[in-house]
Amino acid sequence: MTRSERVVIEGVEFLATLTVRSSGIGLLALHGSKEGGTAELAHEVAARTETTALVFTQPAGDPVHIPSHRMSAPACETLQEFLASVALVISLHGHLRPDTPDAIFLGGSNRPAAHTLARSLTLLAPGFETVTDIPRIPTGLRGLHPRNPVNLTPAGGVQVELPLTARTQRPGRTPGVPDTPPRPVAAALTAGVGHLSAERRG
Repeated sequence: MTRSERVVIEGVEFLATLTVRSSGIGLLALHGSKEGGTAELAHEVAARTETTALVFTQPAGDPVHIPSHRMSAPACETLQEFLASVALVISLHGHLRPDTPDAIFLGGSNRPAAHTLARSLTLLAPGFETVTDIPRIPTGLRGLHPRNPVNLTPAGGVQVELPLTARTQRPGRTPGVPDTPPRPVAAALTAGVGHLSAERRG
């Protein structure tokens, strides 16, 4: 089941698109229009792993970045439904840190899940450095704020911060043209989420 909702957060209009599946894992992209490739990755990985997905995009104007912990607006029914329907969240984000252009940072409150994803990323996307050590993750990318949606489910989650080359093969943004995520990263995230699903089934 897929449904969409238009919601205004801090004066910015978003389109929140929710696809609910039976798995207890959810893929989340809070900044789908601002952080190119994250929306496409969330949709693709969720479809390939039969997990729930929630993607926020901004249908008009220049994309605005609202910090994750301020995106958890009670008025957003699709976000509340998403959080109620999953136990573990994988939240996809993008970073542009010039000093770490090849680093994938795995933050969030669920550290065992972060290490599970890291194993798949290291194996299947070896061109990137996967970082799970919290002190090595820039403070703003750690995803540890208690109101961040990645931490609002029973099992918490993993905040995946991807550099530009790990989330899109296009060297710029063309209006109306979807980003194309790199195959190794999509495959690695798919494998990692698959392992997490298997772990949850026991």
